[in-house]
Amino acid sequence: MTKITFIGAGSLDFTSELVRDILTFPRLQDATLSLMDIDAERLDFAQRSVNKLVEFSGHPARVEATLDRKEALQGADVVLTTILSGSTEVWRHDIEIPKKYGVDINIGDTRGPSGIFRFLRTINPLMEIVRDIEQICPGAVLLNYTNPMAMLVSAIQKQTFITVTGLCHSVQGTAMMLADWIGAPYDEIDYLCAGINHQAWYLDYEWKGEDAYPLIHNAITEREEIYNAEPVRNEMYLALGKYVTESSGHNSEYNWWFRKRPELIEKYCHGTNWNPGEYAYILKEYQRTEKNWKKIVKERLEEPLTPEDLERGQEYAAYIINALQGGEPFKFNGNVQNSNLISNLPENACVEVPVWVDRSGFQPVQVGPLPSETALLTQLSSGIEELAIQASLSGDPVLVYRAIAHDPLTAAVLSLREIKDMTNELFAQHRDYLPQFSVHEV
Repeated sequence: MTKITFIGAGSLDFTSELVRDILTFPRLQDATLSLMDIDAERLDFAQRSVNKLVEFSGHPARVEATLDRKEALQGADVVLTTILSGSTEVWRHDIEIPKKYGVDINIGDTRGPSGIFRFLRTINPLMEIVRDIEQICPGAVLLNYTNPMAMLVSAIQKQTFITVTGLCHSVQGTAMMLADWIGAPYDEIDYLCAGINHQAWYLDYEWKGEDAYPLIHNAITEREEIYNAEPVRNEMYLALGKYVTESSGHNSEYNWWFRKRPELIEKYCHGTNWNPGEYAYILKEYQRTEKNWKKIVKERLEEPLTPEDLERGQEYAAYIINALQGGEPFKFNGNVQNSNLISNLPENACVEVPVWVDRSGFQPVQVGPLPSETALLTQLSSGIEELAIQASLSGDPVLVYRAIAHDPLTAAVLSLREIKDMTNELFAQHRDYLPQFSVHEV
């Protein structure tokens, strides 16, 4: 019997979606599903939602819920982390302080000043979880879904012996989107995707063994509705020749080209598949959800389930757990340490590459170098992430400033003096959440 522990289980949808997928694998249908959260109300909702799924499925899975993390980790084979450090009243400043200085941010959970300060806050509670895993269930595999993915996973990998990888849905999500654009069944698509989280590139994209990039190019250049569905990513493809993972809203933050002037934001960041690209989009969504949380919970719990609610989705976690427990080997794009997997990205940084998983564990695929035209931006992003990790490990606020000073969007908008002032204001706002720094000023 497999025990799967969810740390930060109190999401509105994500825990239930992962459990749904788990229940579709016969060897996991009698698993113990241990739910843990620091919020009792949200934990109760998660438990009731998961119990509802299990009962509807008719499978013998066992559901437990606890506010005690150490209790949840006892005997765990796999641990999934989906935590958020602080409420919107904490992390709103990651978005609002840069905006005051002219840096317009759409999401703010991955890189740039907002992503770096989110990392600096989140690595502390995440490492507390890791230390508990080391003591309580050292053989467990940690699957992290918490952002900023690359910085967190890289920092964890530098400080622990436990097996850890980071999971994101952007690779398979974008691959499905491209398949839809060219009218191809997704099960006939094959691809090689590599880079870093939210900035990986489809080095190959094939339909039935044939290069599908000409079809993608034609769809983007000849069909206005497809160009307008992802204007930032489509412009990046037309310039760089490879398609990038993660939405236009996210990617507009990660480079110099789209968010440095209001007219550019208006032109390119007006609409994507799911994210309109507007300022503080996810912050506003979280604030709306927090305001209506109890009403949403009541509706979710009262809504009847249908057989479609038990159909397997495309998240990687359940496939990986099934493979680790002796099921069919599985290939996914995971976040792992760069041991010459991508030869022109920083060694030992966190990279996102194809990974095979079976009962023996993870076997990352050696990709070689990224094409130069995609490597330049990716090298910069990865180098900034590694500098921010070094800053956290050493407790040096000056390194935080230097990392943010190299951020493409920030540097396109602000002078070095302005970046320093902004960094100091972010430190002053978050100092209570940054115990690794004895000095909170650059």
